[in-house]
Amino acid sequence: MTLVEERGPSEMAQARRAMIDSQLRVSGVNDPAILTAFDSVAREDFVPAGRRAVAYVDRAVPLGDGSVLAPALTHGQMLTAAEVVPTDSVLVIGKACAYLAALAGKLAASVATAAPDDDWAAQGTFSLILVDGALEVLPAALAAALAPEGRVVTGLVERGVTRLALGRKVAGKLVFTTLAEADFAAIPEYAAPAKWSF
Repeated sequence: MTLVEERGPSEMAQARRAMIDSQLRVSGVNDPAILTAFDSVAREDFVPAGRRAVAYVDRAVPLGDGSVLAPALTHGQMLTAAEVVPTDSVLVIGKACAYLAALAGKLAASVATAAPDDDWAAQGTFSLILVDGALEVLPAALAAALAPEGRVVTGLVERGVTRLALGRKVAGKLVFTTLAEADFAAIPEYAAPAKWSF
C-alpha cells in the first residue's frame, strides 16, 4: 500500500487545515472568506493521483505535463491582492488554473477559465482577471478583456525577479503596481523575445 492510498479523507482534511494555519495565516493571508474557500476546496483533487500525498506541501507541485500547481500561498496572496467581491466576474488564465478558479468561484459571482493562447475576446469582459503564472510581456488582449476600472492580479518578471503585481485599467491601458516577491511559474507564451548577444 502506498502513502497516497493510506491518506484518507480525514487525513487530507487535516493536511488542508495545517496548510491554512502554517502557510497562509502566518504569511498574512487572513481574510475569513479566502480561508473558508481554501478550507472548502480539496487541493488534492487538482493533482495527479500519484502526487496527492504532496498536495499540501508549501511549494509548487509538478503536474506531469510540464505545468505546475502553484503553492497555496501564491494563490492566497493573489486572492488577497484582488479583493474579490461577490459581484465580480472573474477570468482565470493559465495552463493549470483549475484550483485557482475553484477558489475564486467560492468568492465571486462567476468564473471562467482560459488557456494562455485562447481567444479571450470571445468570452466578453471581466471585472477581475487572475493570471496563474508570471508574465514577462503583457499580452495586448489583457486590457481588452478587462472591464473599465477592472483589475488584474498576476506575477510579473522584472530583471529576473518574479513579483506579485496588481494592475488596474487606466485610460484603456493597464498600469501595474508590484507588491512583493512571490513564487510563480513563468508562462512560456508570455516570455520576452530572445535577444541576440555576441
